[in-house]
Amino acid sequence: MNVEFINPFLSSMLNVMSTMAMMELTPEKPKLKQGEVAKGDVSGLIGMVSDQAKGSLSITFEASLAIATMKNMVGEGPDVVNEEITDLVGEITNMVTGGAKRMLSEKGFEFDMATPMVVSGKDHTINHKAEGPIVIIPLTSAHGKAFIEFSFD
Repeated sequence: MNVEFINPFLSSMLNVMSTMAMMELTPEKPKLKQGEVAKGDVSGLIGMVSDQAKGSLSITFEASLAIATMKNMVGEGPDVVNEEITDLVGEITNMVTGGAKRMLSEKGFEFDMATPMVVSGKDHTINHKAEGPIVIIPLTSAHGKAFIEFSFD
């Protein structure tokens, strides 16, 4: 997988979380993911296609981090994952992808993006839109973990 694709998404995720939710996330080492079961409780998935590649990105939050993110962003929020939280995860997925799309465009990669799909629940699955390997990057915070996954053909 091309690092030129990964870095803009990681950078955009860190930027969105620090500016919108006032949270610092620390990336861990990327690794290959086996299987389709998500590592967290609520995931936003977005498909992307260009002349050079097609693939998808997902951002998965542990419930504790998703709830803390909402409380930081709007000043209040539920204590469980509900429709407000799933909407928030979809919007964060959109913001992260939009930021990464701008950075990739500057490097000559133009992507069209689908509308994000959000899935939640214990042991939910993420079906990436590409046949390539799935790279996962865990992100740690004081409130829990998030995971970014990429798969591109």
